[in-house]
Amino acid sequence: MTTTPASTEPATFAGRHVLAELRGVDPAVLGDEQQVADGLRRALDAGGATVLDVVAHRFEPQGTTVLALLAESHASVHAYPEASAAFVDVFTCGIQADPELVVDTLGRELGATEVRAQVVARGAGLAPAAGGREVDEPLAEGMRRRWRLDEVLWRGRTEWQDMMVARTAQGISLFCDGERQSTEQTQLVYHEALAVPPMLLADRLDSVLVVGSSEGVVSQLAVAAGATRVDHVDIDTECVRRCAELLPYGYTPDELADAEAGRGPVRMHYADGWQFLVDAAARGDRWDVVIVDLPDEPVEITDPAQHARLYGEEFLRRCAEVLAPGGVVCSQAGCPTLWRNDTLGRMTRRFDDVFASVLPYCSDEHEWAYLTGRVDPVDDPARLAISRLDRFPTLTSIDADALRRGAVLPFALRTAVS
Repeated sequence: MTTTPASTEPATFAGRHVLAELRGVDPAVLGDEQQVADGLRRALDAGGATVLDVVAHRFEPQGTTVLALLAESHASVHAYPEASAAFVDVFTCGIQADPELVVDTLGRELGATEVRAQVVARGAGLAPAAGGREVDEPLAEGMRRRWRLDEVLWRGRTEWQDMMVARTAQGISLFCDGERQSTEQTQLVYHEALAVPPMLLADRLDSVLVVGSSEGVVSQLAVAAGATRVDHVDIDTECVRRCAELLPYGYTPDELADAEAGRGPVRMHYADGWQFLVDAAARGDRWDVVIVDLPDEPVEITDPAQHARLYGEEFLRRCAEVLAPGGVVCSQAGCPTLWRNDTLGRMTRRFDDVFASVLPYCSDEHEWAYLTGRVDPVDDPARLAISRLDRFPTLTSIDADALRRGAVLPFALRTAVS
């Protein structure tokens, strides 16, 4: 039992709650309740917590639960030897104990190869830097980014995903399934990088098909560039409507109502993008530009997520089938940074297999890359796009130099793809 004395500081109705997963732990360790309990005690001591009691139980045929009663609140470990993993819950009131240090130490004590943690600030009285609520966003294997949420404007489960709109350091921001999708401060840079290069490479810009893009910014950019018909397809009705209601960018509620009613150049279709393309090809519909704007980090087509197959080669070919002559297809393609560029490499190979001409745009203002393809050969796609910059009366983040630079994939990717 720890000998750390209880804090004499006045109690405050505030604390930090860490929800964590330990992975890659030896099953023999997780199956030994005493070993798990001892490891938790040492971790709590390291984190400055005051242990009042510890209870451990071993299940048959396997599994262990350890609960620690703390002067600051509680801690628990639920171990699953068959999965070499454990769920960990540590909540401490006040400022004396550090629950994040407890979790990190416990991971080392039990020999975990990976520790995933989410931290929630609870109550009031913590320093402003601790914020109110946080989102722990996955970036790559072993890497995560934590967002402080200053105010949650709306949070709920739509038919297709968990959605949240909150105020962050980057203004009002959209999160879906725990991942940042857009923020007030950076969304225009993101959407210009996605939408402007394809709208420059296409020979005509009368008709645009947008798949995804719940916020509606891409539709607005297309209209600003002269498109007279924009078909916007999104499977998540509630997400689109919540975005119009809560986000200070993209559709306003009145604009969305007009699009839903078919008034004006934008027409809103609540449908599965895959089936929409199948039906459109059967009808003989054609577009000058097809833009696929899905969750930031493309997943593999074997992922069970509804949108996963929209990143595959078959979907790219479906998009190509509905192009007018001189038309283009663009997709979010991943991230160009060295530690998370595997998706961009796969998407580059798929575009090269489907399209005769491919124009990359690796944003120098954001962390994402995009690919635009034409089925016909073009000698210099970047030069052609640059020659048409006057299609956009105003741009905030793209000019001729940005297009030239963005058209060159990073060295590691060029070497791997070739």
